[in-house]
Amino acid sequence: MTNTQVYSEDCDVAAAGARAGAEVVRALYGRRLDRVDKGAGDFATEADVEAEKAILGVLRAARPDDAVLGEEQGHQGAVGAVRQWLVDPLCGTLNYATGGMLVAVNVALRGRAAAVADPFTGEVFLTDGETARLRRDGAADTLLKPTSATGLVDVNLDPPFPNAPGFRAVDLLAHPEFAGRFRPRVVSTTLALAWVAAGRRAAYVTDGGDLTASVHFAAGIALCRAAGCVVTGIDGAPLGESGRGLVAAADDETHGLLMSMLR
Repeated sequence: MTNTQVYSEDCDVAAAGARAGAEVVRALYGRRLDRVDKGAGDFATEADVEAEKAILGVLRAARPDDAVLGEEQGHQGAVGAVRQWLVDPLCGTLNYATGGMLVAVNVALRGRAAAVADPFTGEVFLTDGETARLRRDGAADTLLKPTSATGLVDVNLDPPFPNAPGFRAVDLLAHPEFAGRFRPRVVSTTLALAWVAAGRRAAYVTDGGDLTASVHFAAGIALCRAAGCVVTGIDGAPLGESGRGLVAAADDETHGLLMSMLR
């Protein structure tokens, strides 16, 4: 079996896991849900927990020897495993808990395949590490094609802000050239990264450290890279252990403009 075939199968596993989580999120939407306080204003709901259980069920059945890092249940499997899945069962918990539908379910095999599901549109954005596609029930997969045509840039304004005061996302919005070229959006979910890959957003900007190993960001980053987006830190450097935040842009021009404003 070739690497490409392995990745393709992993891609289907990621998509199945994301879809299973999305079904739970959709089924529990609008109900009064218990919350688990995580401190510093962060919390999980029953939907987060149950969606992660559904995803883990898919991963355990399909890849029983792989390790998993889930946002709610933490690390499972062998420490230092070569293959590790990163699971964010409900990205946008506050949106969801207050009746919003802007949420995502993220499943990524670190460094390889990934899927991002939108529970309320039924869309699954997926990659095998080489191409990025959109999957809808009853339709053939279509390739994701990034474009900056919308001029919309999502900026994550949620804390923490590890690179402040040198970088503050809110300062980008106040830059005199930003309003002349772009229009800001704040959706507070990494579904926005899938939208960059799909051409629905021109770019996405967030503070942070090494986000490639984050359960929140890994799937979206993988999608953007496979779709051909320009993906760097807020300093223009490659993502990695010494990384600083994230800029994912549809093309070189958009990335260059944003970097000039960030500097």
